[in-house]
This record gives sequence, C-alpha cells and structure tokens, in this order.
Amino acid sequence: MAGAPEADEPSLTAASAGSADALLSGLELVEHFAPAPTEGLRIAPFLDAIEAQAETADRTRSVSSEVIEAIRGTDFMRMSATRNIGGVEETMLHMGRELEAVAARCPSLAWCLWNHLCVFHLFVGSVGPEQQDFLTHVVTNGQWVSFPGGARSSVYGRVEGDQAILNGTGRWGTGARYADYCGVAFAITGDDGKPVRPMDIRFTILPTTTEGMKIDPSWDGAGLRASATDDVHYTDVPVNLRDCVAWFGANRAESLRTVPVVHHRYREDWVGISDLWLSFMAVGLVRRALAEAADAAGGRRVIIGGKMVDRPTVQVNFGRAASLLAAAAAATEAACNDVDRRIAAGVVPDEADYLRQMAVTTMAVEQLDEAMSLLHRTQGGTALREGGAFDRRYRDFRAMPVHINVHQDRVTHQLGRHLLGLELNPF
Repeated sequence: MAGAPEADEPSLTAASAGSADALLSGLELVEHFAPAPTEGLRIAPFLDAIEAQAETADRTRSVSSEVIEAIRGTDFMRMSATRNIGGVEETMLHMGRELEAVAARCPSLAWCLWNHLCVFHLFVGSVGPEQQDFLTHVVTNGQWVSFPGGARSSVYGRVEGDQAILNGTGRWGTGARYADYCGVAFAITGDDGKPVRPMDIRFTILPTTTEGMKIDPSWDGAGLRASATDDVHYTDVPVNLRDCVAWFGANRAESLRTVPVVHHRYREDWVGISDLWLSFMAVGLVRRALAEAADAAGGRRVIIGGKMVDRPTVQVNFGRAASLLAAAAAATEAACNDVDRRIAAGVVPDEADYLRQMAVTTMAVEQLDEAMSLLHRTQGGTALREGGAFDRRYRDFRAMPVHINVHQDRVTHQLGRHLLGLELNPF
C-alpha cells in the first residue's frame, strides 16, 4: 500500500519502485492478501447490479425493486432449506460466503437476505413436520420471509371459536417490505383482554398481503438504511388456531434437541447460525472498506504536503487492520466448518456447541470492529468532510457488533455463566 501510485499518476510509473506489488491497486493487494472468491456463488450474476444500486439504496432507504425481484425465486433464497422441502441444502460455510459477497457491495441488501435465510431456518424448526407441505410451497416458489418479533413487540390473540384475532405490533421486521410471508408470535388473551397466566404464546406464518396487516417503514437508523427493518401492525387479523404452534421462544435451543424436526440440520439453533453469517458479512464489508481506503491513501497528502502513505502510523494502522481482518475471517470459516461437520455427522448440538459458535464469531466481529476504527482513524477529518463510500460502509458496520445475537455483552455473559455452572438467562 505504501508503494501505491499517486491518484493522478499513471500506474506503470510505480514500477520504478522495483516491486511487482506496486503495479497492483489497493483492491487487488487486499484481495490477494485476504481473498474473497466469488466463483460458484449463486449470487454472482447479480453482484454488479447489487453494487450499482447500493449508494442509491442508502440515500432512498429502499433496495432497487429490480434487484429484489431478480433475486426472489432463485436458488439463493432456497439455500437454508433442505432438499426434502424443495431446497438446495447448502453448507453453512457456503451460505456465509454468499452473504459476504453481497455485504461487500450493499450491506442493506445483505442484511435482508441474511435475515431471510436465518428466520426461515427458525420457522422450519418451529412449525415442524406437520407443516412440511406449506414449507415446501414457500421454498419451491423461492419466496421471502421475515420475522418482526424483536424488542418491544406486542401482539395479542383473542380466541373466537377456532380462530385467534390478532392485534398489536411486531417490531424489527428486517426485509418485511420485500417479504412474501411474515412470522408472528402472539400471546393468547382472556375475556379481560389481558394475556392469560401462565402465558400461552403461539406462532404462525402469514402472507404479507393479509388484510389487516400493515408494514410501517419505521427504520430510521444511521446505517443499513435500506434494510427495511420495519414495524408490522396487525388489526383484527384472523388466524386459524390449527395453523398455529406453541412458541418455545426463550428455550428454543434446548427444545430443538428433542422435538420432531423436518431434517436434522434444524436442530441447530438459528441464533448461532445467524452469528456465523453476520460475522461473514462483517468480513466482506471490512475487506472492501480496507481496499478502498488503501486506494484512496495513495493519492492523499498531509497538511505540510507529504504523502499520507509515508506516515508510519498510517502504515501500522493499515497493517493492523489487515491482520485483524485475516484473523476474523479464519475464525469465522473455522466456526462454520465446525457446524457443518456436526450436521454431516448427525450430532445433536449441546449447550457448549451452541455457545462456542456464538463466542468465536462474537470475538471475530469485535476484531473487525477494531479494524474499522483503525481505518476510520487513518481517514481523519477528510473522510468526514468528503463522505463517500467509506462513510457509508462505516455507518453500516456500526449495526453489526451491536446486534443482539452477536452482542459481546450478551454472549460473553452467557458463556461465563455456563462455565461457572450457573443457569443461563432465557436469551
């Protein structure tokens, strides 16, 4: 990177430095050091279009409808589904690589696709073999799913005969406006309108076109502006109780080890899987940010006119950021391979397995967080003044280490309690 040419100089003049690396761009140098192969990826035909619309998506807070419709119905959408329900049954590692490639180009879209693959895995484990025909219908049609059931969600069901009438709001519905179906967890209420005790929580999956459902574009985050992490409102929405299942929510990982499942892989908890893929998305984003920052550094000058790349601290920060990226990528790949081996061997995961995959990927994301901070430091005030791609990538990355599934405070607290022989918290 120190040998990169000035932005306004022909690249061949750098050959005088006597290094073959001097002929390479920052992007080429970074990808040679930390490769990100796209060969064999299902998303590969769409990557150029995904990148072309990323800046507009960030500005308008909506992913290009042409890109959304091009991906809908493809085998990409079927990757987390097993073959016995019409899926392609991809490995955890391969799916991580796919999301990594998308996140390097448009993190908002990657966030939506990640959510679909994760929550579909959750849905299959939740509804079980009795809903296999419905699951097969969703998969074979390549349809999109979302689950607005995050913090502050409150949906209630009033029982009338063989139906429950839903009212309330589901929150944090990533990709809901792009989805064909939304999952909903709701509490059964008594005659007084209050939840019965002990709590009776059910779960079902509804088409987003259902009368009485309204998707509210409420996401106003600093980053991931086109992720459509919106609220879904339910107003007198009837659901058949026969299409609902008991919602095991907080103890889902334990329950999945014993309940009937469509396929063995659905005994893996979706939160742990989501962490694997979130870490891969972070790797893709940081790799691209590092490459772009390296390219930009070659043409920048410090206040007294010297070259930015000649500053030792800039060199150290780039070197450390690249090292952290390589370590995080290796850890994430190893964690995916661990889960893939377990699935292939038909091993039911235990608590230690579940906590280990979360802990490894949480620490990987923390390493990437440090790498982004180092890159931010090297950009200095110029990046704040100019905005541009790094500004957008930095904002998007901020959502990753604070996502509840991979949040360091939650994961390390749970692991610490486990190692001390204490009962784990519900989530």
